Amino acid sequence: MATLRRYVVPLAIIGALIVFYIEAPWSQLGLSGLTPSSDVSTALAFIFWIIAIVVVVTLFQDRHQPGAEVVEVEGPAFTRYLFHNTRAGVFWLPIRLFVGFSFLEAGLGKFQGKGWLDGGSALLGFWKGAAAIPPTGHPPISFEWYRDFINVLINNNAQGWFAYLIVFGELAVGLGLVFGVLTGFASFFGALMNMSFLLAGSASTNPVLFTCEIGIILGWRVAGYYGLDRYLFPRIGVPWRTTSASAPAPAGPVTAPMAS
Repeated sequence: MATLRRYVVPLAIIGALIVFYIEAPWSQLGLSGLTPSSDVSTALAFIFWIIAIVVVVTLFQDRHQPGAEVVEVEGPAFTRYLFHNTRAGVFWLPIRLFVGFSFLEAGLGKFQGKGWLDGGSALLGFWKGAAAIPPTGHPPISFEWYRDFINVLINNNAQGWFAYLIVFGELAVGLGLVFGVLTGFASFFGALMNMSFLLAGSASTNPVLFTCEIGIILGWRVAGYYGLDRYLFPRIGVPWRTTSASAPAPAGPVTAPMAS
């Protein structure tokens, strides 16, 4: 891991160059010859995600190194309050309930409806519609690598078990957010599902829910304070602690001021 740490910056630069090459509008800049082909873009995207995973894992391990907890760029006081103060939990409570009940409604609708837990035909239809490339206009999926992923699921008849994953995943996220249980994890998996639907070309309420979930993820310490996390976190070793705002007493003897 120490060896990898030395290569984090070069790897991150390579990843940035890959994104620059894939996403730059070469044709609009009059450099159509530089536009990568579909196969090249897919291969480079695969390499990018490998680099991204290595960088994230290495940075995660780097948190144990001396100086890793030093705040080098101070944030606004309001954001510190919003994401770290338990009193800000009242701000996150209605957002939690909104997102949580949205997931519960979606999960219950699929649980009670047809085409999900009875073979996944509804999910298969959604996948086929998302992966289709129309003769004119833009296809629902903009990224080839995600279309390839959907096609792999279709070709392997994964709709049967994947439908269970979606239905019970939505129910779990909804219950977690409504009752404030592991709120950060619930929001993360909710955002993952919303992003998956967005990548498949389905907007609906996904952008709004995704935005709310990002805020809850950032405020995971306090977003579930008015919920079961208030009692769960101290038991699993993530307690809230009170810090004193008063300055520490000066060391050594204190000399009284002279009377005038």
